[in-house]
Amino acid sequence: MLVIRSIIFTILFVLWTGFLCVILIPLTWLGNKQASLAGRTWAWGIVWLLRVVCGITHEIEGLENLPKGTCVIASKHQSAWDTMIFFAVMKHPVFVMKKELLKVPLFGSFMARMGMIPVDRKGGAAALKFMLREVKKRLENGMSLVLFPEGTRTEVGQVGTYHPGIASVYQESDLNVLFVPVALDSGKCWNKNTFLKYPGVITIKFLKPIAQGMPRKEFMKKLQEEIEVGCREIADKKS
Repeated sequence: MLVIRSIIFTILFVLWTGFLCVILIPLTWLGNKQASLAGRTWAWGIVWLLRVVCGITHEIEGLENLPKGTCVIASKHQSAWDTMIFFAVMKHPVFVMKKELLKVPLFGSFMARMGMIPVDRKGGAAALKFMLREVKKRLENGMSLVLFPEGTRTEVGQVGTYHPGIASVYQESDLNVLFVPVALDSGKCWNKNTFLKYPGVITIKFLKPIAQGMPRKEFMKKLQEEIEVGCREIADKKS
């Protein structure tokens, strides 16, 4: 039954994504905010499919820690689920994404219109400068940035390498924005190494914001500690 449900979800996921990319393309031409509305519609459709088809629901903790204005989200990354839930929770999130995704038909155009920031992972210093410049533009335009400090998905309980890119954003951004660490356990339901979707409740927890002004190393240490401790607390709560 698990396999059948997972197959059905995968088929419906592709159909829903393709359908919206075609139907809502005109909306994306009206501007980033309108495109973000399309993204929210897509995300809530996936959330509904997960609940109905796979028996996966979610709970959100710490919403009081999410600033009303612009902020930078620094989230644990265990699943593809993490890339869609922020569309459902936040008004206008933008992601830093690998530039190859922009080449995906329809989907890539959609992402570009929503203001996503494409980055060449092999671009070195030039790519970093481009990212910082684009991040500043998005923040100045009232968008909130979502970053995954580990850069890729990790297994539940695994601690990946926290890359210095987010520290560069922390130091370079002169807009006095808050950095919000996020802990979650999405990997236990939607693991990166299998298409199977296991029923259960995913918890995502917004932790207390970190203000700007800390030394680079101190910020990275605090950020990692906050996220990893938050993940362990979620796991302990459910054990």
